[in-house]
Amino acid sequence: MTIGSWNEAADELNAIVTSFDQGEVSVDDLFVKLERATEIIESLEARLDATKAKVEELAPRISRVAEEQ
Repeated sequence: MTIGSWNEAADELNAIVTSFDQGEVSVDDLFVKLERATEIIESLEARLDATKAKVEELAPRISRVAEEQ
């Protein structure tokens, strides 16, 4: 299953956590939901890492432009 936008992924993860909190998860669904939650978390972490790398790449350029102003 694909991971949607950041907000969609966060909403899905929150729904999974809520279902755990409310005791709505059957034993049969427990593993499936835990696996999906793990996929979402890993995807969001990868997106954060990629964003951090882009910011670190752009920061010196932004500083140079700001100094030139």
